[in-house]
Amino acid sequence: MQPAIRNLKTQTGRVASLHLHSAEPGQKFQSVTMVEVIEGKGIVGNPRYFSRNSRSGGPSKRQVSLIEREQIAEHTTTLGLETLLPGTVRSNIETSGIDLIALVGKQVRIGEAILFFYEPRTPCAKMDAICIGLRALMDDGKQGVMAQVIRSGKIAVGDEIVPCDSNQPA
Repeated sequence: MQPAIRNLKTQTGRVASLHLHSAEPGQKFQSVTMVEVIEGKGIVGNPRYFSRNSRSGGPSKRQVSLIEREQIAEHTTTLGLETLLPGTVRSNIETSGIDLIALVGKQVRIGEAILFFYEPRTPCAKMDAICIGLRALMDDGKQGVMAQVIRSGKIAVGDEIVPCDSNQPA
């Protein structure tokens, strides 16, 4: 039986931790306390995705990845692991207290920035390199989300995560 984690979540949450890709592919993520995001480009200092172009030539939508610490904890328990340290599941922003999947298709304020959550993350083979079976668990709303930067700003650990009112300008 799986824990009823999602029932405990509210409409707002917090940034639990922040992480940047390494300059070398496949290396561990670097934990940081604050990031700056730029509209249409992504996270400053995130070498893998900052200002990347899509295959069609325009700016890539793949700018920021997010996952819930509660979801990571559920996967950890299911896999019989003691813990998965922050940054292990290769997401830029780890959150607490909010259901990210429920916000797909919405704009969300995090710190000074506005992000658009455009789709659930697609877990890659690197998840099974962390622990066999993790990739399969990260499906059906249990994998976090991908986001585009709509408004530039700084995001820090502890910042509030709030869905934007659809009637108010971002």
